[in-house]
Amino acid sequence: MIVEKTENGYSAFAKKQSVYTVGETLDELKRNILEALNLYFEEEGRVVGEQDLKITLDLEGFFDFYPVINASALSQRIGMNQSLLSQYVQGRKKPSEAQSRRILEGIRQLGKELNAIQALL
Repeated sequence: MIVEKTENGYSAFAKKQSVYTVGETLDELKRNILEALNLYFEEEGRVVGEQDLKITLDLEGFFDFYPVINASALSQRIGMNQSLLSQYVQGRKKPSEAQSRRILEGIRQLGKELNAIQALL
């Protein structure tokens, strides 16, 4: 499911299944996604659970959902102009595929480092 931030919350769609739903919060959206997908697959007898979901957030949605990640600090960490990353995060500009990979790799590296710290505790 591809998730995007909207004025009223979030929207999600799956291209392959032609399934679309909305929610005011990401938790509500996730419940609605499961309901929509289960309705879609009802005739096949297939049941979709939370473990089956693969949700892709746009940058604006990601930073909204994880406000603890500071875009300014991340821009310094990955060597990207702070103003440019801010424009991506606010949805005013769309990053190229290369820029998206760069941002995602910076976030993944941060996750790995945080996970290593947890292992030490």
